Amino acid sequence: MLLTGLFLGWLRSVHPVFGRVPKATTWFLNSIGLNLFIAVVGLMAAPGIISGLKELGFTFLLWSVAAAVVPMLLTIYIGKFIFRFDDALLFGCCAGARKSSAALNMITERAESQVPVIGYSVGYAVSSTVLMLFGLVIVMLT
Repeated sequence: MLLTGLFLGWLRSVHPVFGRVPKATTWFLNSIGLNLFIAVVGLMAAPGIISGLKELGFTFLLWSVAAAVVPMLLTIYIGKFIFRFDDALLFGCCAGARKSSAALNMITERAESQVPVIGYSVGYAVSSTVLMLFGLVIVMLT
């Protein structure tokens, strides 16, 4: 299936006489796909969150919010005031660090530019590498 998709994509790039999909249709399918993916991930995570709230209570909620918000606020602060990144690159980096292609789509639409993609690729690569390395460190410590 994957090889067929790659072959047909390559064939379309060489001979663009078939497979034209209107831009509005592509946008709709991308949006629906991303939203459904987020919904499924949320539904799959819900039982764990509910059991965590029952077991640890309000403290679990506060630490969860802190773990999600504090790194992004630090990233924005450091990127804006220390490294002096352009806003488009900075928000692309933040979306990449969270591996959120939905956020990248929103940022590129609002910026009316593909510049945030540059920041996204760097943030994605760095966060993936750090996650992999610290995952190994945590496994080795336990």
